[in-house]
Amino acid sequence: MNILGIVTATVVVGAVGIFVGLFLGVAGIKFKVEVDEKEEAVLAALPGNNCGGCGYAGCSGLAAAIVKNEAPVNACPVGGEAVGKTIASIMGVEAASSVRKVAFVACQGDCDHAHRNYEYYGVEDCRMMSFVPDGGPKTCNSGCLGFGTCAKVCPFDAIHVVNGVAVVDKDACKACGKCLEVCPKKLISLIPYTAKYAVACSSVDKGPVTMKACSTGCIGCGICVRNCPNEAVSVTDFNATIDQEKCVSCGVCHEKCPKKAIVTH
Repeated sequence: MNILGIVTATVVVGAVGIFVGLFLGVAGIKFKVEVDEKEEAVLAALPGNNCGGCGYAGCSGLAAAIVKNEAPVNACPVGGEAVGKTIASIMGVEAASSVRKVAFVACQGDCDHAHRNYEYYGVEDCRMMSFVPDGGPKTCNSGCLGFGTCAKVCPFDAIHVVNGVAVVDKDACKACGKCLEVCPKKLISLIPYTAKYAVACSSVDKGPVTMKACSTGCIGCGICVRNCPNEAVSVTDFNATIDQEKCVSCGVCHEKCPKKAIVTH
């Protein structure tokens, strides 16, 4: 092989490499995206779960929104008040106090209490139940279907199906809201972590209908309303609701409920 050809090829390849390197270096400088130092600091303070509970696609999206004043400093439900205070310090603002919330499943219709119209064998996804007779095998059309779609989407392993009904581990729950989104019956809501009592039923059927479907369902009798000393309980569409801001955790509603639909949380 001609030695001159080898040298020429080497020089050409080296020149091309140098040219490409210089081109990429100049392009990198020219098209460099400036990153806000505050945004990086806020992102570092966030827990990094990327759960979407804040309403943004991930922690990076929330960090950018906070720096642009499009989201409050305590918008991360996973980090809670501690992370909110850290971010407030970064942003040079005062953090508003926040109330820790957790998911609560308003149903006790497990295998021991809820009646069934038939046994279901098929895809175990609560969202598929709209395609089966009566919207699911349980007689109560408002109750937990028990196939664990909420548990499958929970990024914190805070929900488990126990005896046919979903149960939340309040200490593990970070209130990201993913379970709320997938529950087709809309049984799950966020309530204060410190709430002492809650209504574990979502039935809106009249009392006699509810009793035929579940032995522990709310029958809308109003005994809880009449006995609450703080007017914290109300009944709408045959279903009781506790106003947690008015509730003083006296427990009278829990004691008086004839169906034990009001439970300790």
